Amino acid sequence: MAHSAPYRVFSPSRSVVLDRAPSIPWYVWCSAIAVTSTAFGLYWDISWHTSIGRDTFWTPAHLCIHFGAVLAGFSSMYLILATTFGKNRTGQESAVKIWGFYGPLGTFVSLWGGLTMLTSAPFDDWWHNAFGVDVQIISPPHVVLILGIFILGLGGLFLIIAEMNRANEQTRAKLNRVFLYVGCMLAILLLMLISEYTGYTQSHSAIYYRALALAMPLVLVGIARASGYKWAATKVAAIYFVIWLSALWLVPLVPAEPKLGPVYTRVTHLVPMEFPIFLFVGAAVLDFLLDRMALRNKWFRAAVGGTGFLLAMIAVQWPMGKFLISPLAENRIFGTNYYPYMQPPSAYHFNHQFNFYEKSRTEFWVGMVIAFAAAFLMTRIGLAWGDWMRRVKR
Repeated sequence: MAHSAPYRVFSPSRSVVLDRAPSIPWYVWCSAIAVTSTAFGLYWDISWHTSIGRDTFWTPAHLCIHFGAVLAGFSSMYLILATTFGKNRTGQESAVKIWGFYGPLGTFVSLWGGLTMLTSAPFDDWWHNAFGVDVQIISPPHVVLILGIFILGLGGLFLIIAEMNRANEQTRAKLNRVFLYVGCMLAILLLMLISEYTGYTQSHSAIYYRALALAMPLVLVGIARASGYKWAATKVAAIYFVIWLSALWLVPLVPAEPKLGPVYTRVTHLVPMEFPIFLFVGAAVLDFLLDRMALRNKWFRAAVGGTGFLLAMIAVQWPMGKFLISPLAENRIFGTNYYPYMQPPSAYHFNHQFNFYEKSRTEFWVGMVIAFAAAFLMTRIGLAWGDWMRRVKR
């Protein structure tokens, strides 16, 4: 494997220092911090909407989200300008050229994502002023925001994987851990985006598994394939589970009260999102099957891996959904006794019964067929994406 060719735009001699003491470049840390800030802020913002309401644009949650955009944008811009106008020709040779500017591919992607996020801010403010307060995650400005965050995270992945593919073994191991963490943040962002279709009350509907199949195999397989670590997808899913479960237990400790009306439920603390999905079960099946069939045709691997993933998710989430609607889950551990301020007590029972998205058995089975087809296709795309990332060196 080629030796690391780090982006050190002012002093070529620093690469020698890096050889003696391998370290993670500052711009990799900036990318990891930026995607963490935006993911944390987005979760906080969802909780803020259901606990307090949208009292002003300048909420701490919004500032946390857009801090990530600013950090990624400025660090990417600095690296691009320094690589373009600096004296280090080695940096330019291991960079891509876009519109006359040089820099790692990941910096251009991150910069685009940060600009998209900042563009969504006035759009979101106008949307609320024009149409009032929304309680849904999927609104046009929110989709633009989440798209920007996801692009920003992709830029971070590309930046890290390029460093990994040029690094020596010791440096690569360090970068790989950051790579898996950033991949986990992307998975969390996608799970927040599809959360309106993956609530535990929908776990007996085909839409639940269709949403999981469309979103998760692509990220899990792509990250695992590029990482090269054994059980990489399982590690990503396990990190998600721990982070999400920690949020479920810790967020309600923060005092809060509604500032918008009408208030139907008295709230005295931030309302968390639902209990996390047992994604690590499906991820473990993916890791096992794809590893066992490493020499088989990729389309065959995708068919078996995607089918195994979805069957595993059905096997764990179907009974788990039944448990979560029961009185046994109405506690701080499983968190089904939290209600947003705009939900009247007369509607509490909806949190403790299944919401069947499909209106007939035929519609359900058609949805499940689509889910299995989506799992197969997304697994195949994930394999191709992972293979592509393994070749990225700029």
